[in-house]
Amino acid sequence: MTDALKLYKEKRDFTITSEPAEGGEPGREALTFVIQKHWASRLHYDFRLELDGTMKSWAVPKGPSYDTQDKRMAVHVEDHPISYADFEGTIPEKQYGAGKVIIWDKGTWTPEGDPHEGYRKGNLKFELKGHKMHGRWVLVRMKGHGDEKQEPWLLIKEKDDYARPAEEYSVVEEMPDSVKSLPMPGSSEKVPAKARASKAGRATKAKADAAAEEAVAEGVADETGGKGTKAARKSASKPAAKAAARRGAKPASAAALPAGVVEGHAARGICPRTGHPGRQPAGQPRGMGVRGQVRRLPHAHADRERRRAPDHPQQQRLDRQAAPVAGRDRAHGHAGRLV
Repeated sequence: MTDALKLYKEKRDFTITSEPAEGGEPGREALTFVIQKHWASRLHYDFRLELDGTMKSWAVPKGPSYDTQDKRMAVHVEDHPISYADFEGTIPEKQYGAGKVIIWDKGTWTPEGDPHEGYRKGNLKFELKGHKMHGRWVLVRMKGHGDEKQEPWLLIKEKDDYARPAEEYSVVEEMPDSVKSLPMPGSSEKVPAKARASKAGRATKAKADAAAEEAVAEGVADETGGKGTKAARKSASKPAAKAAARRGAKPASAAALPAGVVEGHAARGICPRTGHPGRQPAGQPRGMGVRGQVRRLPHAHADRERRRAPDHPQQQRLDRQAAPVAGRDRAHGHAGRLV
């Protein structure tokens, strides 16, 4: 183990950093894995598989993806001690990998075939059973880069029931938090009370939002005759608005129309002769309908009737054009002047 961890120890000063120098017990029933979310100079995910008494390690800049089309870069780095799988904390400044580290996922892994041969040939296939990582995966070494100090590999999700397109699901975005307080998947250990409380709180948040929305609709207290107090309605409306936004619905306030804009024909009046809607109220822009949308006005018929009145200028022009012709040009047969 000492030879395998030589490079690991050379890069770290264990009198400053709290990272373990060595140690750790190998998995009893199965090989273990851990993925640590690491805020170093750049955020990345350290993917580690237990093999031959150490944790074989790869740095995955973008983290894993359940999309089988995604080929995530995984840079092969030095082996780490098995005890590193329990490390969560902050690496001090000016130390190798300085930054915050959390245990993003942990569990067991089962190799497909001989893991030593797969690791040596650069085609390591395995199945993961973690809190976030499940199903079949493969680590593939890129060709032509075997002589580099940090070999580039690719972490790829293989096709199975767990595979999902990236547009539908991103495990690093949906599950960003630590799992250190949780037991190993499949173990008989009980979940700590703190972890149970936080998990229960997340599970009941949606129910609380729905209950708040109901309280807004039905009134908060029976003491006030079903109307509820102003403060209670205001506090309950906030989670209700958030719940409505998640469902893609418009909040209740969006239904109110701007001042001066009317719905339907309620404020336009009715023509006493034709029964059609009349002109719009004063102050409302012509052609302006509900919520500022331009619409064809239904009072056009009333305007047409008004233009047909004998004293209207347009009607007087039509009357002059329809008057009898005084004579015709005998040479050309054209109409003469109007009377």
